Amino acid sequence: MFSLPDAPRVPSVSMYPMGEINEGSSVTLTCWSDANPAAKYTWYKRNLNSEPQPLRETLTFVLRPVQSSNSGEYFCEAENKFGRNTSESTVIDLFYVALFSDRPNLPSVSVSPSEIVEGSSVTLTCSSDANPAAKYTWYKSDTHLKSIHEEPQFVFRSITSSDSGQYYCEAGNKLGKNRSESVSIDVKYAPRDSSVSVYPMGEVNEGSSVTLTCSSDANPAANYTWYKGNQTIHHGLEGIYRFTSISSKDKGTYNCKSENKYGNKSSSISVDIVYVHYLPDPPNLPSVSVSPSEIVEGSSVTLTCSSDANPAADYTWYKENEESPKASGQIFTITDIRAEHSGNYYCEAQNSVGRHNNTLHLTVDPGKVSQYCIICKCVHPYFFKTRKVW
Repeated sequence: MFSLPDAPRVPSVSMYPMGEINEGSSVTLTCWSDANPAAKYTWYKRNLNSEPQPLRETLTFVLRPVQSSNSGEYFCEAENKFGRNTSESTVIDLFYVALFSDRPNLPSVSVSPSEIVEGSSVTLTCSSDANPAAKYTWYKSDTHLKSIHEEPQFVFRSITSSDSGQYYCEAGNKLGKNRSESVSIDVKYAPRDSSVSVYPMGEVNEGSSVTLTCSSDANPAANYTWYKGNQTIHHGLEGIYRFTSISSKDKGTYNCKSENKYGNKSSSISVDIVYVHYLPDPPNLPSVSVSPSEIVEGSSVTLTCSSDANPAADYTWYKENEESPKASGQIFTITDIRAEHSGNYYCEAQNSVGRHNNTLHLTVDPGKVSQYCIICKCVHPYFFKTRKVW
């Protein structure tokens, strides 16, 4: 009788012998499907954490001798050139190897994925050979996590850093219990809770030491980079930047970036507390000078005055017996000097605390090189002094 070509029908599976199977005995699995042309058969065993792997291409699959590792769920696939089909789940014929009763072996624990990042899904899997099958309970550092259940997996849907720690599982049946070795869960995360500080706080004297500190919570530990504007001034595992002798030019805003492979976090701080802070002091005796040293009638002569003071001094030039000042500032220049410019010139350096005078005498004779002398006068709340320098 002629039969039309056809893909395999849903295969049926049989097992011999039926019932309880003792370890060391022989078991035969047979797969059959109606197909034209005849089907080719492949046997598979389901695995808990991976895709089923083909075991053998054969109509009849024999396990001899049966071992505990053969326990599991088997199914077959029938295939010809017109298609393929797999035994239905209702007819999958769960094949369990019934061993002599035994308490659970030492459980093994696996973690997936191997690199654990905060917010990801993480699965812990516990397995143990036992007859009857074991039930599993999970623990973290001796704290009970879950009620007894028959599933060997413990799943973190969105793991957090607080989930880090040591975990173990316990497998138990009516004959006893066994506990696994602990596994470490180390949750990685980007820097957070970044903070910056300055020491000392408050008023800082120019030239003193100042420390900027940057810190953050991160796993693995963050690297720190300090910036002022677009300029990098420090980079390393230590978030500390020190000014050994701070100056007014160091005033400004500083940014610190905490960074690891999972992300970064930035914080800033303003160093606007740096002040030059000296005790107020009246001007010292002004220093006056003349340039050039040889004065010739008709030439240009420059008088210069300077004095240390806090706060800084203001300078005024006078000619003796004249009420109006000749110039303001440290430099007073006489162009085309003549004999009538002869006389005493004095520079007064003054601030809010006091003042000092220093007088310079110029003598200009027509056609001659002239000399000068310096007469200094001090005016201060506490003393008065006059001296001459030739």
